[in-house]
Amino acid sequence: MTAAYNDRNETIRTALERTIASLTHDKVSLRTLLAVVGDHGSLLLCALLTVPFLLPVSIPGVSTVFGLAILLLGIGITFNTTPWLPRQIMDREIDAQRLKDVLQRGISIVARIEVVIRQRADALTYGRIAGRLNGIAIVAGAALLMLPLGLVPFSNTLPAIAILLLCIGVSQRDGILVIGGYLMLVATIVYFTILGWIAFQAGSGLANFFSGS
Repeated sequence: MTAAYNDRNETIRTALERTIASLTHDKVSLRTLLAVVGDHGSLLLCALLTVPFLLPVSIPGVSTVFGLAILLLGIGITFNTTPWLPRQIMDREIDAQRLKDVLQRGISIVARIEVVIRQRADALTYGRIAGRLNGIAIVAGAALLMLPLGLVPFSNTLPAIAILLLCIGVSQRDGILVIGGYLMLVATIVYFTILGWIAFQAGSGLANFFSGS
């Protein structure tokens, strides 16, 4: 097993670049990936795991594995405890080359966010109450991310952006990014609610059509 890398001053962009360079085999497990990413803490690990969801591509197995990992990491963040990840999730293998391509494309997205990071409104990023609320928001985002809506446009992208902003905002003490994460979370809930309403109306219309014929 790869030894865990430990440099808490490393940026997410640098961690991404180093992770990409390590993907030299056909398959990679979450256990190996997290060891390569290193001991950055749950927040930065969650941020890194959102990257594949920010782009309109599909990697078989990623939604379940990464989504559940973010969910469990979020629970650990909420209660300020070391997260536990089941062996079935940790050892699930995914296509390394496709993941590498996605992470490479995600570097530019992360780089844009890192340019605007500032320590501001930091009351939203530390303390027990803020920690609990931010952790719950990450868990909620992960739950939305795992919904079986892969064919619906933006169904993965919106909650992934929310989680990414929350994680980077809290880890870098940038309350404005945290607010942005909450706004994206609300936007995701509104979007899914509208989709549900449209689906319900369509189903009701079809039921009325067939019952009247």
